[in-house]
Amino acid sequence: MTRIGRFAPSPTGPLHAGSLVAALASWLDVRAQGPDARWLVRIEDADTERCLPAMGEVILSQLAACALLPDEPPVWQTQRAHRYEVALDKLKAAALAYPCGCSRKDIDEALARLGVAHTRHGERVYPGTCRDGLHAKAARAWRFAATKFQQVSAEPLVHWHDRRLGDQQQDVAHEVGDFVLKRADGPWAYQLAVVVDDAEQGVTDVVRGEDLADNTARQILLQRALGVPTPRYLHTPLVLGPDGDKLSKQNGATALQAGTPAEALAALDAAAQQLGLRATNAGSATEALAEWVPQWRDLYNSRP
Repeated sequence: MTRIGRFAPSPTGPLHAGSLVAALASWLDVRAQGPDARWLVRIEDADTERCLPAMGEVILSQLAACALLPDEPPVWQTQRAHRYEVALDKLKAAALAYPCGCSRKDIDEALARLGVAHTRHGERVYPGTCRDGLHAKAARAWRFAATKFQQVSAEPLVHWHDRRLGDQQQDVAHEVGDFVLKRADGPWAYQLAVVVDDAEQGVTDVVRGEDLADNTARQILLQRALGVPTPRYLHTPLVLGPDGDKLSKQNGATALQAGTPAEALAALDAAAQQLGLRATNAGSATEALAEWVPQWRDLYNSRP
């Protein structure tokens, strides 16, 4: 079987030190699996409200400056809406998707009536208000019937193995609830789009930042509901800012400096060390990448 990995950034801003760690890790993971393995780049621009015009091209140029070149032309989610619609229709036909008319305020009020507090950064566990109908409200979203699916499959916990973090589990029904697949105003939710794309691109190995690990159980449920394979997962360490929070575009992370070969090499070297690889004395990005492939193989590819 051909191993296929991917890097799938959202074009909400340029790459920064944290996103380069994820890009480098996914590239190394593919190269460490042999000459037939393929590395793909997918621009996850499905959420058009958050994405910036032309930022996908900026990201591709940053990757190229770091010698991280995909083996196939990049895929853009905005060109694949019809595939997400097919998947949603399949879930509707199986009674595993339903319309929801709840706003965030509605959900917060319903949770408050149930005595469930919602912290600023905590997950809103959907209470199932529209599970049995819209109650005269207009549909605002389509939700996946996670609670029903887990009950039917008689598996209250979703189990999976992370190649870095080890064995993981989550009770999606109680920790997340029935989650959004598509908003009524148009944008597709990350969970559905990424599952459809990974399946149709034949992705066998997902390597991404640890901040996305909590999404894995939801995606596994969707994979099972749609009858598509579940890839292997590896979540990389987070790069933290001076305040101890995850470095991200939302908190003003500095854009990756890779305008010269020396800058690109320095950025890659810093990213490699975040991944537990040795600092390089190589004279170019290409030479450094070749050094790190066997190191990655020793660290991660020998793990199940």
